Amino acid sequence: MPVVEPELSLKFSFGIQKPKPVEKSDFEKELDQLWTEFDFALKSDEIGSFSSVVENEYSNVPESEMNQDTLCRLGKHELILDERIGIRCKFCSFIKLEIKYVLPPLGTNPVERSGKRTTSAEDDASLLDGLHFEDASVDLCGSSVHTRGTVWDIVPGVRETMYPHQQEGFEFMWKNLAGDVDLEKLNKSTGSDGVGGCVISHAPGTGKTLLTIIFLQTYMRQYPSCRPLIIAPRSMLLTWEEEFKKWKVDIPFHNLNKLEFSGKEKLAALSLMKISAHRNKNFTRMIKLFSWNSETSILGISYPLFEKLAGERFVLDKEGEQIRKILLQKPGLLVLDEGHTPRNERSQIWKALSKIETEKRIILSGTPFQNNFNELYNTLCLVRPTFAEKIQSQPRKIYQGKIVAEKKEAKGKWTSLTSSIGKHDDRLEELRAMIDPFVHVHKGNILKENLPGLRDCVIVLHPPPLQKRLLQAIQGIQNPLELEYMVSLLSVHPSLLISMKGSFPRKEECNIEESINEDMLERIKLDPNEGVKIRFLMELIRLSEAMNEKVLVFSQFIEPFSFIKEQLRSFFGWTEGKEVLQMDGKLDVKIRQSSINLFNDPTSEVRILLASMKACSEGINLVGASRVVLLDVVWNPSVERQAISRAYRLGQKKVVYTYHLITSGTKEGEKYCRQAEKDRLSELVFSSRHMDGDKLNASPTVLKDEMEDKILEEMVRHNKLKGMFEKIIYQPKDSNLFGDFWLNNSQTST
Repeated sequence: MPVVEPELSLKFSFGIQKPKPVEKSDFEKELDQLWTEFDFALKSDEIGSFSSVVENEYSNVPESEMNQDTLCRLGKHELILDERIGIRCKFCSFIKLEIKYVLPPLGTNPVERSGKRTTSAEDDASLLDGLHFEDASVDLCGSSVHTRGTVWDIVPGVRETMYPHQQEGFEFMWKNLAGDVDLEKLNKSTGSDGVGGCVISHAPGTGKTLLTIIFLQTYMRQYPSCRPLIIAPRSMLLTWEEEFKKWKVDIPFHNLNKLEFSGKEKLAALSLMKISAHRNKNFTRMIKLFSWNSETSILGISYPLFEKLAGERFVLDKEGEQIRKILLQKPGLLVLDEGHTPRNERSQIWKALSKIETEKRIILSGTPFQNNFNELYNTLCLVRPTFAEKIQSQPRKIYQGKIVAEKKEAKGKWTSLTSSIGKHDDRLEELRAMIDPFVHVHKGNILKENLPGLRDCVIVLHPPPLQKRLLQAIQGIQNPLELEYMVSLLSVHPSLLISMKGSFPRKEECNIEESINEDMLERIKLDPNEGVKIRFLMELIRLSEAMNEKVLVFSQFIEPFSFIKEQLRSFFGWTEGKEVLQMDGKLDVKIRQSSINLFNDPTSEVRILLASMKACSEGINLVGASRVVLLDVVWNPSVERQAISRAYRLGQKKVVYTYHLITSGTKEGEKYCRQAEKDRLSELVFSSRHMDGDKLNASPTVLKDEMEDKILEEMVRHNKLKGMFEKIIYQPKDSNLFGDFWLNNSQTST
């Protein structure tokens, strides 16, 4: 049974017992609340105090005539390398890069200087001959250990540790992957009838990882030689490792992405490693693969590394071919975490995963429907390779026109079936009947029952004159991706125009005034009032600090993060690593986990986390945040939902407030409507059977007085800020009127 044990302390008291904190009395709590309200009132008085006095005063003064203090206030620092601090300004406290992020210059050819012998692929192959892998044809899941009772008896008491939806999911996994939950029936079963993959579609933040760990624990006790393979986004492999330790499940986990050994590798393999002078990446991986193959254990690998090692894009040597063969033939059970990731049938990762021989597959995804039904079809075919055959065997129905012709192929039938979802109830029921046997859905009622609440809102903001002119000027850009990128950055602040990839926008595509040049944009860089989204964000952060609430900011692009950090340094004196954290795809996995722990620590000084939507929207716990800001709009609704679920998940102690920022006069509103429509289709298909149809889209709610957003209300009614708000729509996706609302008003947006 998974049991959490306290970790060994890394600090020693030498016999001096640290007194336990005394719980505050009601009077003390009330006093704390009064001080919080007092701080909030003080910060409210500061609303609108961000000014560009320096820029206005010196706008016509050449730099050569300014003193260094003025230049620093304008963001024009003279940078030096301080070996204790990092890259900092010579004259002020500005720090561009802390010393821990400054890398020393790399030496050249260190191996040659050390005198170590390099070896070839042939040497590798001869060394690997010492690792004997048993025949891949062995029945991995044929021998069972327990013979009586049910699967709940394999690990006594584990049922009581699970929520009801996890208990249902546990039995659902067993029925799909083994055939039954009754052990006697399992022992008599051939193991093939009705057995195949399944999808666990539980809402983000509802405990899919723990559910899967408990299932693996019981399944591996029943079938010790099943060799599970977990494939997950790279950043989540460390989470899997930590979860196994947290719940005290004593199953070795071999992380193929890590070059370090866990200490649980097979001793014979490690002995071979010690006598070998050659230790490259593949040899280390072979040690882990051998250990996984030889003893009851789990192998973890990221999607990109699996594609590299098992795909066909790369030409492999003998050693590489051996690794590919092992990864495709050896697993007896496959777990795809965030299993919606490989959803394009033309991608190399989808093709590589399709070649894994076992049909015992589990997809974990809170959002299996991503952009369209074609991607969903690919996901279902990946978890159940026989799914296409089942579609063809469905009883034929007579449809009109060309739909009849499309029924010849499974994909055509799927297209004809899904093209009218939302219009014909019988098609929806037919689709549900297809997927219900192997897709288990939980929409997140457990969150509504156990968390304080979620208040979601879309905020449409008026851009100031300069920002508005620039947004209008770039509409001539022909490349839609480039236009979307520029709109996203310009909507934050005009000065981000000069930080865009490539060069300043081309004159032939943009009607930008000659007076608006890089020098002018540089001068307004430290004026939040020139960018409506940064203005909103800075005021929100100011008031959130007074309320002792942390802010989580998501963006598709990382360029705004450097800009935001500069604003926070300039106006609040905050520095990265102390009050400010940033997480993106470039961050080392270990540092990433440390940042997560620091952000979630209520006693830390961290006030804000800047998170890349691509790198941080899935699989991590950021319950330290109670305010979530989405700087831009994405096409895929599941990405947004996953991002919000980093904070709104089991373990959250506060009401979570989310803010979707949309700039008036841009295509962001239309984009959000498209997103909402995709979300509606997903809700129609992946709704629990027992749910009332009128409540499919119901969002988590709490009492109205508890849901009041004190910070937003203060901002909206303040004389200096209320003019930037065009519209605020609460719980926008609860209402089918949102699309009509936006379309009816987009023509008059100014």
